[in-house]
Amino acid sequence: MTDESKVSKAQQKAVNKYVKNNYDRINVTFPKGQKEKIATAAAAVGESVNGYIKKAIEQRMEKDSQE
Repeated sequence: MTDESKVSKAQQKAVNKYVKNNYDRINVTFPKGQKEKIATAAAAVGESVNGYIKKAIEQRMEKDSQE
């Protein structure tokens, strides 16, 4: 790891505080093997796994609200 890519403890603490104050966390579990399938699908469309899952949930919520 280069010196430029190292994150100080103070920086990491600040990031953790920001995340805690601005985001909710939801832990999701999937059957074995699903994680890799999701990661592959996300990569295929140029998205992160987190972004891919968030978009899927948003689309489902939108669809459900129209019914």
